[in-house]
Amino acid sequence: MRATLWLMGLFAIAVATALFAGNDPGTVTLFWPPHRVDISLNLFLLVLTLIFVSLHLALRTLAAFFGIPQQAKRWRLQQRERAIQSALLDSISHLMGGRFIRARKAAELVVSLEESVAHSGEQLVYAARLRTLSHLLAAESAHALQDRVLREKHFLDALEHASARDAQEMRDGVHMRAARWALNDHDAAKSMELLDLMPQGASRRTIALRLRFKAARMAGQLLQALEMARLLTKHRAFSDMAGQSIARGLAIELVDQSHDPVQLQRTWDSLDNAEREIPDVAMQAAQSLLDQGGDAALAQRWLLPVWTLLLERADALNPVQKVRLVRILEAAFGAGGQVPDAQWLARIEAAQMANPRDAALQYLAGMVCMRLRLWGKAQQLLKQSLVLLQDSALKRDAWRALAEMAEQRQDAAGATEAYRQALKEAARL
Repeated sequence: MRATLWLMGLFAIAVATALFAGNDPGTVTLFWPPHRVDISLNLFLLVLTLIFVSLHLALRTLAAFFGIPQQAKRWRLQQRERAIQSALLDSISHLMGGRFIRARKAAELVVSLEESVAHSGEQLVYAARLRTLSHLLAAESAHALQDRVLREKHFLDALEHASARDAQEMRDGVHMRAARWALNDHDAAKSMELLDLMPQGASRRTIALRLRFKAARMAGQLLQALEMARLLTKHRAFSDMAGQSIARGLAIELVDQSHDPVQLQRTWDSLDNAEREIPDVAMQAAQSLLDQGGDAALAQRWLLPVWTLLLERADALNPVQKVRLVRILEAAFGAGGQVPDAQWLARIEAAQMANPRDAALQYLAGMVCMRLRLWGKAQQLLKQSLVLLQDSALKRDAWRALAEMAEQRQDAAGATEAYRQALKEAARL
């Protein structure tokens, strides 16, 4: 079909040409004294067209001839650019493959090739970025080889070229790589110093926050590390579960570093509400406050969210955490010879009645009743708890409390038996 259309087109052109050339009444007369030349209009137009085409081709031939040196120069530049790109790819591939010496040599070759281009009078539009990236690859390779001197040299060169107008976007990357190298060298102070040199916008990026988090932990700046963990969790760099676990560990470390009630209160105030409600954090803070002779009522307030969580969800605390909560509350209620206030009494009684099969709550209620000198009820609750208790330390203390109450009643035999059971449980610890 295509051939048929071509053939029809050629016939149409031939017919149009014949009609145009065969019926030409026009004549062009050229006077060149003493001569006169008469030619048809069609021939004159044809000659004019041929002259124009010939001149055009001649001019293009001359332009191409005189442009040979420029084309040769452009060809040489293209060859050098190809060599630069090939060496750059070799450096990246060798670095990823663990061939660090080859990667460094390839990166240095890129720098030398770019310098040769500059010396020839040409200028690559991406020269500054190319040099920055090449020095950064060489520095990364030197870091992998633990050659700190060469690494610092290439780092400074990369930083210098990153100051150029068209390479400033790479300056943040150079600082972040240097901060990572400092972390690998266990130099947290230098890593944080490099991160502080970055603009505010760049310092809020996820990778920068991760580096600052690691540096702060390494430097022992737990409060700053906790702040970075919050931001990383907010930016979804950590999952909610991982973020809570990290925050729990850091908060407990902060509590352990507080050596007096005032410092512990400041630490507690620096925590978020979500962190204060983490059971392990609240219990560690309350335990530390009691060990340091702090306010027992304050410790009870810190433990109130954990207690509420335990009542709302029976599986909120594992058995070890539940025993620890009972221990700390017991110590808080007995601190300074005080007795629990009315609100805590109501809470404990309601919890004990709502969970009659919970041995830890039965034990706590029994110890509170003992503090209030309600001997009969305390004895009943403690004996009920002994049937279900699994923790040897709680069973020991329950038997000891029963022994003390037996002594109050002047029941020597009962006290002796209770002390014997307490010793038996103590031997199991």
